[in-house]
Amino acid sequence: MPEVNVEINGRKFRMACEDGQEEHLASLAREFNAHVEQFKGSFGEIGDNRLTVMAGIAVLDELAEAKRRIEQLRGEVDQVAQEKALVESRARALAARFTKNMAETARKIEAVAVVIDETATGK
Repeated sequence: MPEVNVEINGRKFRMACEDGQEEHLASLAREFNAHVEQFKGSFGEIGDNRLTVMAGIAVLDELAEAKRRIEQLRGEVDQVAQEKALVESRARALAARFTKNMAETARKIEAVAVVIDETATGK
């Protein structure tokens, strides 16, 4: 199992990860460290544990917001899917009505053509 060396709040950590996940883990550590550094910049040196907890809570808040947004988008996708189904149903009904009207129009044109042909031939 590969190991990745990461640095969070000036401290180095060696972490194991799955094959191929090394860069992903390093990226996550950099992002988490950015949260720690942001809090350190805002509040100063308030202790490693407190900074880590605050950064962890901030990350969980972002995750909760992302989950909320995903659920909102799922609802919107469901609504669009329902509207799409309704539009498709209406389109099928219109196509069927159009086909019926075209067939009726063709029948009437043929009847007129027969009358014209009979008139022209004197029948």
